[in-house]
Amino acid sequence: MAGTKLCGGDTAFLLRSHSHSLEAATRRAAPFPGRVSSVSPKPKPSRYRILAMTVKRSPKRLKYSAPRFTKEGGLMYVEADPSGADSWKLEPVVELLKEGAVGVVPTDTLYAIVCDLKSHSAIERLRRIKNVESSKPLSILCRSLHDIDTYTTGFPRGDGQGHANIFRAVKHCLPGPYTFILTASKEVPKKCVRYGTTTAKYSLRKHVGVRIPNDAICQAILQKMDAPLISTSVKWLKDNEWMVDPVVIADTYGPEGLDFVVDGGVRVAEPSTVVDMTGTYPKIIRQGKGPKLYWMEEEDANSTAIEDLIPSAT
Repeated sequence: MAGTKLCGGDTAFLLRSHSHSLEAATRRAAPFPGRVSSVSPKPKPSRYRILAMTVKRSPKRLKYSAPRFTKEGGLMYVEADPSGADSWKLEPVVELLKEGAVGVVPTDTLYAIVCDLKSHSAIERLRRIKNVESSKPLSILCRSLHDIDTYTTGFPRGDGQGHANIFRAVKHCLPGPYTFILTASKEVPKKCVRYGTTTAKYSLRKHVGVRIPNDAICQAILQKMDAPLISTSVKWLKDNEWMVDPVVIADTYGPEGLDFVVDGGVRVAEPSTVVDMTGTYPKIIRQGKGPKLYWMEEEDANSTAIEDLIPSAT
């Protein structure tokens, strides 16, 4: 495919159907084809054994409940026009995401490590790759306001108890460089805020950060997905600084198990503005690229539990 290259490995991989690859493997496993008719054919056990060996070949990769691809070699690196003019290049990326892959995509602020919201095992892998602590919630990249209504209780629309009706104001700044913290609905996976222990508290389960990025590449991917993307910002592994060059990101996170990187150009190290919408008034808890609007207030400097959302927001 023009514009698509592979880095981090010597060989390319193709997405093939199970039947073709397994039948080919079965034919190679039979050294005497002429004797096949003399024994009772039992292809299914043989095929399952071959498939199992293929999945186990790379222990760092995700063990899918229904394996549909095995990534051998390095990550997939796709160069895309920032305008979205060549969005056809993103189709393999969408397919990988739907199958449980974890990769990097650009947003209107920073690059983000993403995976399918519906894949719990992919969310676990994302945490391992980024080394996100089990107590840190993850953000959601949404396709539209409908997604926000599905995975949260929505924006305050006025209830006569001090909550202002700011839904119309919010609509004017989305898509845009804002992360809004809202009350999560039951549709949000628990693994977005909890990982790996049965003793973890669920105090942060009720809040989640949501975004609708104003980026052509990111939107092209989101619109082809069946669900939003779980995301976390891309930082240096040892330093708390943003990574803005996709080539450097691929070199750094490829060995950690990343499946793909979408190159949309070098970005400016300017994250989104994080706004807490769970209180009486919208409060900015991190000033970023999005300007402070008239209906927003600045959060006090006091540390609160909800600030744990900030590191995961792009």
